[in-house]
Amino acid sequence: MSDDGFIARTIRYEGNLMVNICDEELLGKTVKDGALEMHISTDYFGGENVNSEEALELIRRSQIVNLAGTRIVGKTLEAKLASPLAVKKINSTFFLMIYKFSG
Repeated sequence: MSDDGFIARTIRYEGNLMVNICDEELLGKTVKDGALEMHISTDYFGGENVNSEEALELIRRSQIVNLAGTRIVGKTLEAKLASPLAVKKINSTFFLMIYKFSG
């Protein structure tokens, strides 16, 4: 596993492209903070292995983006594709949802 490894799942939803991306080491894990618990399931996030450039291109092209992991969220913020104010944190893991509205 490298610092550049991510898992991406793309889905067509009501004419939009949705992408779910997580840091590869999180796939199948559950993160907890008190009563708050989030499972990074293979059903939701499982897909193809991508590097950071491929992941950022998917984020740019998608209308709906769900991210789980400190590395992928950090890369997304560095690329200025989202606001740090939108980031949520469970224990030490970052989560980010992006919705692009058109019209």
